[in-house]
Amino acid sequence: MDKILVEGGRALRGEVRISGAKNAVLPILCAALLADGPVTIRNVPRLHDVRTTLRLLGELGAGIDVSDDHVIGIDPTRVNSHVAPYELVKTMRASVLVLGPLLARHGAAEVSLPGGCAIGSRPVDQHIKGMQALGAEVSVDHGFIKASASRLRGGRVVFDMVSVGATENVLMAATLAEGRSVLENAAMEPEIVDLAACLVAMGARIEGAGTGRMVVEGVERLHGGEHSVVPDRIETGTFLVAAAMTGGHVTATHARPDTMDAVLGKLREAGAAIECSDDRITLDMQGRRPRAVNITTAPHPGFPTDMQAQFMALNCIADGVGVINETIFENRFMHVQELLRLGADIRVEGHTAIVRGVDVLSGAPVMATDLRASASLILAGLVAQGQTTIDRIYHLDRGYENIEAKLSALGASIRRVS
Repeated sequence: MDKILVEGGRALRGEVRISGAKNAVLPILCAALLADGPVTIRNVPRLHDVRTTLRLLGELGAGIDVSDDHVIGIDPTRVNSHVAPYELVKTMRASVLVLGPLLARHGAAEVSLPGGCAIGSRPVDQHIKGMQALGAEVSVDHGFIKASASRLRGGRVVFDMVSVGATENVLMAATLAEGRSVLENAAMEPEIVDLAACLVAMGARIEGAGTGRMVVEGVERLHGGEHSVVPDRIETGTFLVAAAMTGGHVTATHARPDTMDAVLGKLREAGAAIECSDDRITLDMQGRRPRAVNITTAPHPGFPTDMQAQFMALNCIADGVGVINETIFENRFMHVQELLRLGADIRVEGHTAIVRGVDVLSGAPVMATDLRASASLILAGLVAQGQTTIDRIYHLDRGYENIEAKLSALGASIRRVS
């Protein structure tokens, strides 16, 4: 099993190109199932979760063209199955996003209950409720969600809680439903907006993407089309936090500053000088130690839960005390025990972590517990004295494209070993 070795003590400097967003590309790949012609997706990151999704689409019968590293062609006209098997779905929660497209396009779907990172309970009840509101018959039998409808019909879906995945699934299903659908208490993340843009490029009629109320006028068919995936705001944030922790000067290129207000605000609060243009973000820490910041995670436009672990790493070496409240996932402090092994001063009280910055962390063997925890341990290793060895990095490859190569290009001493 691969590990990552990090030697701390180097300030990061230079430019890093941001990849397409993991949290946008997965639903967009699933959305191709709705079309009656080929779909081309550009700016696709090379990630394990992308490969898993393409395997799933291929299992359903779709034609897949990966002749270009970052461009994927999907031919959904060859789909001949509506069953998403446990063997694929168990490894990646986003697999449940084939439910809406299969149901809307083929009238039936059987999708295994999903797996993914062990960061807390993420039930599928809102997905099921949404499909039922659009007229589907839905049951859960023997570990599968089974749904059917001769044709979905427009309806009003009021989500009990803000759910990105459920919003995406219901949005995709509603595009081919008969009549108007209204999604209330919808998720507002930039990745939702990107999915809607892809669907519109395929002929969907959607209003209100990026707001809590979306209106979809169902159409008879969606045609093939092209779409370029939005830059990954979480990858961008991870590299900017790395620059801030090491006192460095880094420019993220091919980025989207307009999707990152909450994160950039906290980095400025930590003492970073930040300049933004259309697709570039430059952070200059001028060699200073960051100041501790308080964080409460919340659905967009609040502070993203996917950046919580990285900012906890920053607070570990910051000047002062930072309080982190995690309101989205109940098990998302599993990286705390590993940060403590590096010498961090963290006290957890329920869903709150109080982090007192220390002068220095010490390298040690640590173990990644989920995707973003993996990133936080790398960040801590960048500033720790000596060598940090991070095990179980298969989590990392689910959401970061060549992170060690990108960090190396910025001056970090980091390498992957088997």
